[in-house]
Amino acid sequence: MKILVEALHSQGHQITVIRSSTSWYISESSPYYSSITIPQEESHHIENQDSMTSYLQKTLDIRRQGGTLWGFVEYYRDLFTLLRESHSSVAEMVRRIFEDKTLSSELKEARYDVCLIDPVFPGGVLLAHYLQLPMVFNVRLVFTGEAHFVIAPSPLSYVPELLTHYTDKMDFFQRLNNIFYHGILVYMYHFFTNPPYQTVCDQYFGPDVTTLSLIQGADIWLMRTDFTFEFPRPTMPNVVYIGGFQGKPTKSLPSDLEEFVRSSGEHGVIIMTIGTLLGDLGPELSEIIASAFAKLPQKIVWRHIGQRPATLGNNTRLVKWLPQNDLLGHPKTKLFITHGGTNGLYEAIYHGVPVLGMPLIFDQTDNMVRMIARGAAEMVDVTTMDVESLTSSLKNILDSKKLYKQNMLKLSQLHHDKPMKPLDTAVYWIEFVMRHKGAAHLRTDSYKLPWYVYHSLDVIAFLVSCGLTITTVILMSCKCLTGCAALASSAGTGG
Repeated sequence: MKILVEALHSQGHQITVIRSSTSWYISESSPYYSSITIPQEESHHIENQDSMTSYLQKTLDIRRQGGTLWGFVEYYRDLFTLLRESHSSVAEMVRRIFEDKTLSSELKEARYDVCLIDPVFPGGVLLAHYLQLPMVFNVRLVFTGEAHFVIAPSPLSYVPELLTHYTDKMDFFQRLNNIFYHGILVYMYHFFTNPPYQTVCDQYFGPDVTTLSLIQGADIWLMRTDFTFEFPRPTMPNVVYIGGFQGKPTKSLPSDLEEFVRSSGEHGVIIMTIGTLLGDLGPELSEIIASAFAKLPQKIVWRHIGQRPATLGNNTRLVKWLPQNDLLGHPKTKLFITHGGTNGLYEAIYHGVPVLGMPLIFDQTDNMVRMIARGAAEMVDVTTMDVESLTSSLKNILDSKKLYKQNMLKLSQLHHDKPMKPLDTAVYWIEFVMRHKGAAHLRTDSYKLPWYVYHSLDVIAFLVSCGLTITTVILMSCKCLTGCAALASSAGTGG
């Protein structure tokens, strides 16, 4: 979101960012925007690094139990509890805005042109409806799952659901499982993620307004993906694909880091980071990773938080922060090790660097499945890997005889071959909505139809009834004619 805000600011727009007082990643002051801070007593769990580290360790412990039914139930129970508490916190933040009559009046009087929202937490959706503003989404996921599922036709026969880890080529049992996982996400929506917001809707907008219908009524969906990464699937006129919009040319590295990278010689450099929120894998996994790195001729730059591994080799440099884009674009970089977040994967695609994935939570495994399907990545399971298996995976993907590098370069070429840069596309469509006060002509009203009308079940029922009626009439006529013939034959015989 910060990238879009900076791009809009460069075009002369004035931006106001609404943030929570507990937010650690949205600064209260910035040269690019003014902010309104909503006081909150506690941050929601996905906004809290300590909570997420605790959740990650618990999730890994459950995964280590193997594919047991109890493990499956425990995993989803913890996930849904995390989501419910986080969504409840965001819904409470929205309620505070609505109850603050001074603030809500000031927001209405400001006469904003558009509301830019990431609807994975749809508090902004409720606020935009309250202020009667056009909505533009910067989106990949929503509170029901993957964003396409709430706006575009999504046949489960070839569109994999979130958390299934499938491609678009599914056999019968995978399709059966795909429907099962779709049911799980529907259950999650009805009982965990939607109720906190629906309570706010009922109180301020009336019982006929649902959070999901407000989301489906957004003007433009800036989808943070494209079809170099995503599997082909149906889409809609108001969905604009901006995958890789954060990609940019490299800048020079800090002198000490440049010297370390250059010292790698012909072997090159490996970059490892598992993101900002999940920085610490724990000492056990860190020792395994450090030992595997020590066996390689490459130099490694590893963004690591936590205890320094005892098995760390001389070829590995630990840093608290790294210039990820600039390292990925460096000619010495041979491999990117990541948890599988879409931001990092698109930066790897932008610069043509093959990937080794260590997915941890949420959609990260699904993201890596897409990269593997393109032949540009491998994936390891952090709950079962040891030094030997990790070393083998690293050497395999670094092997020049394999096609990982070539496949990633092909993806990079496809990604760059566009009439407009993704960031320019995003800014254009945001300004389009501002100029025209929305984009209703691109938005389908299919979401307003009852489910049985959307799927034409009423038409099917009518046609089946007509067919049954005609068939019944024909059968009754035949029976009547047969009876009349029998009577005539009987009368003739008697004569």
